[in-house]
Amino acid sequence: MVISREPVAAPRPFELERDPLSPNRNLTPLTTALDAEGALSVGGCALRDLARNYGTPLYVLDEATLRGTCRAYREALAAHYPGEALAIYASKANSSLALTALVAGEGLGLDAVSAGELLTALQGGMPAERIVLHGNNKSREELALAAGCGVTVVIDNWRDLELLAELAPGLVESGRAPVRLMLRFTPGIECHTHEYIRTGHLDSKFGFDPDQLEAVLRHLVGCPWARLTGLHAHIGSQIFELQPHRDLAGVMADALSLARSLGHPVSDLNVGGGLGIRYIASDDPPSIESWVRTVAEAVAAACQERGLDLPRLLCEPGRSLVATAGVTVYEVGSRKDIPGLRTYLSVDGGMSDNPRPITYQSQYTAVLADRPTAEATETVTVAGKHCESGDVLLKDVALPPATSGDLLVVFATGAYNASMGSNYNRIPRPAAVLVHEGLADLVQRREQPEDLLRYDVLPERLRSVG
Repeated sequence: MVISREPVAAPRPFELERDPLSPNRNLTPLTTALDAEGALSVGGCALRDLARNYGTPLYVLDEATLRGTCRAYREALAAHYPGEALAIYASKANSSLALTALVAGEGLGLDAVSAGELLTALQGGMPAERIVLHGNNKSREELALAAGCGVTVVIDNWRDLELLAELAPGLVESGRAPVRLMLRFTPGIECHTHEYIRTGHLDSKFGFDPDQLEAVLRHLVGCPWARLTGLHAHIGSQIFELQPHRDLAGVMADALSLARSLGHPVSDLNVGGGLGIRYIASDDPPSIESWVRTVAEAVAAACQERGLDLPRLLCEPGRSLVATAGVTVYEVGSRKDIPGLRTYLSVDGGMSDNPRPITYQSQYTAVLADRPTAEATETVTVAGKHCESGDVLLKDVALPPATSGDLLVVFATGAYNASMGSNYNRIPRPAAVLVHEGLADLVQRREQPEDLLRYDVLPERLRSVG
């Protein structure tokens, strides 16, 4: 396969100019290029070849972008925070063995919110000491698994403490160290994002209320099975503002001062994640470096003002770490022209592989795989194949004329697409491939229709027909 390594001029909305230091500000993966025939490639692999070999819909993840984003966080933290720091991948964005192995190899940690994500992390090679378990309604089994493996448990409510008080003493008596805990509280900070992904304001299902903080800290003083090592707060997702993160630093430094005054050896301050990415040309998120610099300087200053030794600074990038690395390839099927109103272009996927448009009214950028730089002369609405009127992936998007069999590429689908996918209409989930320097590795197999019957049970009394 011959790939052009020279810059190729291309009109909007497709852009080949990218900032390697701030992948979250790019519309496309870092390795996006045009091959000798002018068709789109990612990671040195022509997307048409990937579609032919692995079928569609197909998730494609660019390894170079993933590693570049990990390094961007790691290097920015080292440059701007005077103390120890660790970026922790929020694996809810996209959880797999391959992604776990990649981020673990880049020196990051990982946060999980279920037994499934936790097992994926452990079996993917993430050291237990770099894993934290979140969740507002953890089960007894999830807490037992985390505590037994030496994972840090983020306590979110009194129920977490009640269950751990039953489980943890037995672990300590068997010779294990006290369970490492991180306490999550709501900081009461608003930011401009979708109401479903705002988690820092007081009306949230996550974390203890601020006025409960002292009571929880005093309660933990009397729990010999517990070792409170961290504090956590998170203000939301897909955030373009920096000021809320400055405000968060002061709130967390006050909490740190209180915890230490009560004798807790709190060494970690976890400010969550939330940095946004560029989905469409008009999006203008801060760079990773500017986000990290803002957070690092604010935390350092807040601690200095209160006379506190610097904690280890933790942050939890999810979307901004994986979204831009991913694209989804679809095959165009039917077309419906409604004169004077709308043209529908249907593809072979939809809300089951990308529920974000129907859930959050999210917008994306798309091109045709074999004609990414062709003039966009039509305005179409790209619809999915599900039996749902709201199953629309892109509304009123400009594209070149497309016909059945063309391949449509949607950018920035690496986060909250596969992880939020479903089998609605009993449609199998797509395959996923990791591409790097002309090689494609299958990292998730495509489901088959018969796989969807795997857990069905047909009672004997219903087996006779007619």
